[in-house]
Amino acid sequence: MLDAASPIAYAMGRIDMKPPPSLISRRQPQPLPDQALDGRHLRSRTTRAKIVSALLTLVREGDVAPGAARVAEVAGVGLRTVFRHFDEMESLYREMAEVIEAQVMPIMLKPFEATGWRDRVREMADRRIGIYETIMPYRISSSIKRFQSEFLMQGYHKQLQLERTSLHAILPPAVIADAPAASAIEVTISFQCWRRLRHDQGLVIDDARVVIHRLLEAMLASIAD
Repeated sequence: MLDAASPIAYAMGRIDMKPPPSLISRRQPQPLPDQALDGRHLRSRTTRAKIVSALLTLVREGDVAPGAARVAEVAGVGLRTVFRHFDEMESLYREMAEVIEAQVMPIMLKPFEATGWRDRVREMADRRIGIYETIMPYRISSSIKRFQSEFLMQGYHKQLQLERTSLHAILPPAVIADAPAASAIEVTISFQCWRRLRHDQGLVIDDARVVIHRLLEAMLASIAD
């Protein structure tokens, strides 16, 4: 005779009985496959973001070439987790570059308030100083690594090209045709010039800005209208 509390008795149609606890527990709704997959993707994205954030933090605080072990420590994840998300450190630097580019491109592409080309160059200088000061540790870090990474070397040349083309977009054709003059302006408001003043010479921001504008005004004064 079937035990009244057995799952078999319940399944045979004795609906006057309450289902046994063992059957109730087995009937609890389970997450749908898509829901479980979404949860894993969310955790993966969160972990990936923590790793990128750790790299950004380390570089910003002065560790211009952090290793994977240090990134893992700051992110609070295992070393294997870092390499599961980023099979090599270059791919992690790729992600860092995308984050930095997303921050600075809106500033780079912002329309100028000035109308004359000279005032626009001055405005560009001030705008770039703000950008350079923000990205300096990341640019230095990428610059150190670029000789070991084709991607970072390409990014370096891409940045130089972007600085040149954005400047030429506001210079008159006659100034662009004067290659020494255009190159002198380009170098004056370049990241390399700002890094030299701030990082190598140790000038504070205000003093470095004064140097940039003195150099720029001297160049602009040498160019005929």
